[in-house]
Amino acid sequence: MRTDDNVVDVTPRDQAHAESLKTVGWISYALHLIVAVAAVLPGAQPGIALLVVALVMDIVKRGDAAGTWQESHFSWRIRTVIWAAFWYLVTWPLWLALFLPGMLAWFIISIWFLYRIVKGMVRMNDSRSVEP
Repeated sequence: MRTDDNVVDVTPRDQAHAESLKTVGWISYALHLIVAVAAVLPGAQPGIALLVVALVMDIVKRGDAAGTWQESHFSWRIRTVIWAAFWYLVTWPLWLALFLPGMLAWFIISIWFLYRIVKGMVRMNDSRSVEP
């Protein structure tokens, strides 16, 4: 068997780049999932810091995924966080005025958030875009 110093790497750069983006995506989805499950379970609040870390990761890496099926996942997670934050802020006065309606509204938002994260994870596992 002969060794050659001019051996070409058999893993294309694009494939390595795609795997790197997928790893970042899984880390982001895991952070989102921790926050989403904790939002649904009473008394389990890991903190908004995990969500902010995941959001910053997604914003920073979204450009690297441009033109790939993974681009939709970065946008999906960013939009999910922004819309959830918007609805939490809009329903905040319900907590101040009427506790039960506020709690119900936040529970519904949390379930919606969890649904979107799980849907994204299932699609990522299948190496498919989130949106058709």
